[in-house]
Amino acid sequence: MSRPSTSRQPTATSMSVADGLHVDNVARTKILLLGMRRSGKTSIQQVLFNNLPARETLYLETTTQLTKHHFDTVIPLEIWDCPGDATLDSLNVPLTQFSTMIFVIDIQDLYQQPISKLVDFVITAYSEHPNLNLEVFVHKADVLTEEYKIENFRHIQSRVLSELSYSGAEYETIPINFQLTSIYDHSLHDAFSRVLHKLIDSLPYLEDLLNVFCANSQATKAFLFDTASRLYVATDASPVDPPTHNLCSDYLQTLNAFGPLYKSISASSLRMRTVPPESADSPPPSAPASLHLVSAPASASATNSRFASPLASPVSSSFSAHQSPQLETGTGDRGKPAFYPSAAASLAPTAAGAGTTLTYHLITHQLALLALIPTGVFAARRGLVEYNVVFFREGVQEICEVEFEARRGVA
Repeated sequence: MSRPSTSRQPTATSMSVADGLHVDNVARTKILLLGMRRSGKTSIQQVLFNNLPARETLYLETTTQLTKHHFDTVIPLEIWDCPGDATLDSLNVPLTQFSTMIFVIDIQDLYQQPISKLVDFVITAYSEHPNLNLEVFVHKADVLTEEYKIENFRHIQSRVLSELSYSGAEYETIPINFQLTSIYDHSLHDAFSRVLHKLIDSLPYLEDLLNVFCANSQATKAFLFDTASRLYVATDASPVDPPTHNLCSDYLQTLNAFGPLYKSISASSLRMRTVPPESADSPPPSAPASLHLVSAPASASATNSRFASPLASPVSSSFSAHQSPQLETGTGDRGKPAFYPSAAASLAPTAAGAGTTLTYHLITHQLALLALIPTGVFAARRGLVEYNVVFFREGVQEICEVEFEARRGVA
């Protein structure tokens, strides 16, 4: 099967970098989302990247045309949500533009048609793009009991591999990853996180930073989460324990939901607004004053500027839970976030100080560090932990900046 070849064209959209700014024209990593009609492709995309509650996916309309969704994390993603009757020919682009193909199979559906379609896609993809990551999500696993769920999953996996071996001996060794997923538990987030790991070129460096942080802070486990989607983009070298991952994901979801209610007023732009000193040629008091976020020089004295009261202006702050105010340096350089929220929760505390503390530290506009630290260690060495977080944050931000510059150069 052959299709016309086209040159790689970067998507002209915005990419969020470490300090929350947006820049156009960056090269995005493309993910192809395929499957039969009503298999759950759009539900996966909406739950992960649009924060749609799982119960509301029942009201989603059937996808009838190709839809492209953009999402920015450590790397900028472009997800192609294809209708159930889509073919690789209907994409009108070469498969070499894609990094991953995800095929979604409804675990309670009849297997013959989706398996045949999957095998055709795999053979075509392997012929045109051998390095394409092939993923199979056996979806809607929540509808079956644990016994039938595992049995059907193994049956689908064996059928797919058997069909490939019948098609040719060269297809027997094609690496295909099968995952059991559901939008009603954490399996979908874990599965898509593993897909994302294969697309991040800087993953080894992020993992090294996490390993160093865990060693120096005596943390038993650490995750670097994308705050919006709750996908973990990296973790340390210790094995991922599902209950631990689920706990961190739920804690992050709680902070996302209730964090804006308790946001520090010091984060408001009104608290950082400065009023210029009065002079002879200054406008009358009735003239509207312009608001600017500025960082005062270290040598500035209190007589050169004075902070205005937040009640002096009806303008209100509009920062969201995942945004930080930016400091304008006046030189055209991008400023850094004015603050980085943090939180901690003690898990099963005891009078003797035993137990574990779950900590949260915002690292960039989009990423947060969640770590499990013994309660006694955290109570005695909290300053050291915060000190290590500062250096971890600087390392991650440098990696994000390098990734951004590289992709902007491609664009």
